[in-house]
Amino acid sequence: MLLTSFSFLLFFPTVFLLYYCVFHRNVRWQNLFVLLASCIFYGCWDWRFLGLLMVTSFSTYFAGWWMGDTDDQKSRKWINVGAIVLNMGILFFFKYFNFFVESFVDLFALCGIELNVPTLKILLPVGISFYSFSALSYTIDVYQRKIEPTRDWLAYLCYVTFFPSILSGPINRATKQLPQFLQLRTFNYEMVAGGTKMLIWGLFVKLCVADRLGIYVDTVYGNMVQHTGLTLLVTSIIYTLQIYADFAGYSLMAIGLGKMLGIELQTNFIRPYFAKTVTDFWRRWHISLTTWFRDYIYFPLGGNRCSQARWMLNTMIVFVVSGLWHGAA
Repeated sequence: MLLTSFSFLLFFPTVFLLYYCVFHRNVRWQNLFVLLASCIFYGCWDWRFLGLLMVTSFSTYFAGWWMGDTDDQKSRKWINVGAIVLNMGILFFFKYFNFFVESFVDLFALCGIELNVPTLKILLPVGISFYSFSALSYTIDVYQRKIEPTRDWLAYLCYVTFFPSILSGPINRATKQLPQFLQLRTFNYEMVAGGTKMLIWGLFVKLCVADRLGIYVDTVYGNMVQHTGLTLLVTSIIYTLQIYADFAGYSLMAIGLGKMLGIELQTNFIRPYFAKTVTDFWRRWHISLTTWFRDYIYFPLGGNRCSQARWMLNTMIVFVVSGLWHGAA
């Protein structure tokens, strides 16, 4: 089920009415309903991957709980490393296993060595990159003592599986989103009205701008030899608008839906094509992802508080990882 699908048009109003009319008196019942709605939403794509989602959710939840129960720094470190290895291992297997197997075979083929290594028919779980990063932000923040581990497993599962953002972000951060699930959300006209406006505008940007531009871009890129250099140049410029409208529109819809349910999600785009520098552009583009890489990879590597050579290496590592995250191929 996508946010732009007809089935979601029936799904969300039902969730919205039950959320505020039936489950508005008790936070645990409200969270239980959000979790149920999120599981139905995600399960509509493929119910079998709900188990994988639960593995990520409970493994990081118990890792945070375990770290909260010990003051031994070495034990806390290994618990955190274990959670990272488990969940990044799952992400790597489903998203990158075949890519690296094929690359390994191609590398040997360049040397004249033919290998017969079979790939696997792996179906990529939708949203796995987003919910894995959201879950890992919690365990890392607990390890770094930026947030206290929660004992409320229901609120935590709502945080990881929250259906507006699970498919395409924004990537949730425990320090901001998790506390919102620990308190009762009541109907707030201003939040609902503001969220509705964002939802409608996001729908327009996604369906009327991105998808329409996509028809032209796909037509040209699908038969490039029949077009002139000028046409390809114009198409490439249009493509930059299409990809922004596609991603920003979907993110805006997710933020609007969250707002309608009383949950503030992170802003994901701030007019990136009006940036004055390349650095400023990356501060405005896919903010939830770039800040994740900054806080959990770039800063731990040393950031720019090191030699110029090391700073360049740190920057390169972040962009390589970012490239792999977007798509190994």
